Amino acid sequence: MILVPDLASIETTATSNAERRMARLLSAVDGPADAVAFHSVKLRSHEVKQQGEADFVVLWDGVVVVVEVKGGGVRRYEGVWYSIDRHGDWKKLRESPMDQAQSAMYALRAILKKEGVGWFPTEAVVLTPDIDAPPAAVEWKGSHWWAKEQMTTAAMKEALERVAAQARSAPYGVKVARSETLRARLFGEFTRMPVIDAQRGAVIEEQNRATEGQAQVLAALSRNPRMLVFGGAGTGKSLVLAEGAKQEAGEGRSVLVTFHSPALVEFFHVRLGGRGIDIVPFAELSRDKRYDAVFVDEAQDLMTAEAMDTLDSVIRGGREGGRWRMFLDPNNQARVDGDFDPEVSELVEQDAVHYELRMNVRNTKAIVHVVQEYLGADVGDPGIVHGDRVEWRWADGPGGIEAAEEVARELVANGARRHDIWIVDVGGSDEPRRNAAGFLVTNPRFAKGLEAEHVVVCGLPEEYDPRGLAAFYVAVTRARVTLHVVATKGDKKRLQDLHRKQVGK
Repeated sequence: MILVPDLASIETTATSNAERRMARLLSAVDGPADAVAFHSVKLRSHEVKQQGEADFVVLWDGVVVVVEVKGGGVRRYEGVWYSIDRHGDWKKLRESPMDQAQSAMYALRAILKKEGVGWFPTEAVVLTPDIDAPPAAVEWKGSHWWAKEQMTTAAMKEALERVAAQARSAPYGVKVARSETLRARLFGEFTRMPVIDAQRGAVIEEQNRATEGQAQVLAALSRNPRMLVFGGAGTGKSLVLAEGAKQEAGEGRSVLVTFHSPALVEFFHVRLGGRGIDIVPFAELSRDKRYDAVFVDEAQDLMTAEAMDTLDSVIRGGREGGRWRMFLDPNNQARVDGDFDPEVSELVEQDAVHYELRMNVRNTKAIVHVVQEYLGADVGDPGIVHGDRVEWRWADGPGGIEAAEEVARELVANGARRHDIWIVDVGGSDEPRRNAAGFLVTNPRFAKGLEAEHVVVCGLPEEYDPRGLAAFYVAVTRARVTLHVVATKGDKKRLQDLHRKQVGK
């Protein structure tokens, strides 16, 4: 069964050993195709939503099962419930374990009802893995209180099947939630994508969980062996890829994450290290090893017959029959550092299910507007609507790194952290370096796929041919909080011409 987050994360973040044991058990259970378990679900606060918590929420055969886990001893004495720790000390509980499970179930039901998901069957269950189950009572059925006898893979699967079988049918005349919609919405409610930290300066953090589009992709990964995920810069492709790779590894599959740009190695190592996932730049792939699931980031860089032949050799079952996911930017960043053959792309598209990420979770509304105004590129709808306007600095002399460094120094003086500032030289080609002032100086080739809080762009193209357009596109879409563009008088005229071309389209 799929776990969210994956088992490795739960092992380190779970607050109790009982929850860790439950997670290990669920990960080993062979459930229905739609089965997924969400751990440590804190139902988010909202002005019209209840607040609830659940140790696990399990989607099993179309039924949502909320599980409250109580390690150690649990006992009711004179109508009051107590937990008993390993020292034999009793602690009074505010409510019974079953009441806790049921209140979380009601909160979840209320949240999804308000969002128009439709009616769906729900059940509340208590698990006490260290003791025998108490006798069935008016408040609960015997099948809904799991105990130590359920702590095997076979017994847990049987317990879930029994609970799901007892779920009530939909009342007459109500809208019933479609299984796919319910599954995707649960991913959207409970999947914690890495936080897009947009609180620096005047920007408000507005993307603190998976967007609806990201949730749909994550929910679809287990059902579709071959997927193409399209999204402009900033729509969260690499973050979704990392979460998807964790899911596949958690299912026991061998997983490869590959990409053209070696600059992405560190990005993925930070997020996927220690999970047995191979993170290998495409140029270093060995055809001697095959994988159960292959993820390709920035796939537009590798859309050639030769590259597809290489991928065919590392995917178990081949590209036609194997399990793979390619994430790519339809705005074609490949002209910066890679190759894109449209005929090859058409052939690849025929082999996979297509998904599109529409919400930009990196750039502010002002940055998205600049990209659309000068490049006509679709980088998604802006998810971060608050933010400073894009600053244009018109340089009297050369609009190069020295002029950009002056802007970067002003940012530091205004409170920005030095290591959060990038200077992106659009026409540069050298490897990234820290200059004497401590700012990272990079270029589109090495910045592609990555991001920084504050970006100062300089060295604009002398000609906006396909390569120049692609480099400018990468440069101005790296910023999460503020974007500054250093330009000369000559740049200004070329930008005006570029804008007129977009207006005239």
